[in-house]
Amino acid sequence: MTTPTTEPSSGAPATIGVSAIVERLLLTEEVRLSTPGPQIFDPNTGQYVPGPGVVAYEGPGLHRAAGGPGVVLRLEGQPYKDDGDGRYLLFTPMSAPVAAEGNTVTIVKSADPAAVGRTFKILDPGETGALSVVRQTWMRIEKTSGGAA
Repeated sequence: MTTPTTEPSSGAPATIGVSAIVERLLLTEEVRLSTPGPQIFDPNTGQYVPGPGVVAYEGPGLHRAAGGPGVVLRLEGQPYKDDGDGRYLLFTPMSAPVAAEGNTVTIVKSADPAAVGRTFKILDPGETGALSVVRQTWMRIEKTSGGAA
């Protein structure tokens, strides 16, 4: 078994250099990660409503489709919701905050004009690992740029 090499004079694992290369080549979009904002009082309804999201991260990232809709089994006579929205993966630098379930992701800039403005809901916390070079997070589409998904 060999010991991982380190960057000269830093003592950091060599994967840091790999991370910079992968981030430059892979993270070609700009994404915004928002956490739910505090509840605010709506005097018109007398109810508390969700406030605007708080931006936790805005910077390089990438999203991609991670497969089609799930399989829906229908039981005779039972109502069901069609599972028509696909799942996506979000890639962010390891230095970005770890997304939490329920956070929102918005595509700010992309080479694909149809992707700009799309929003997604985080399904699970961002994945972590000792040899990761970018963070991978599962999400589901919430809204396309032209209207509700």
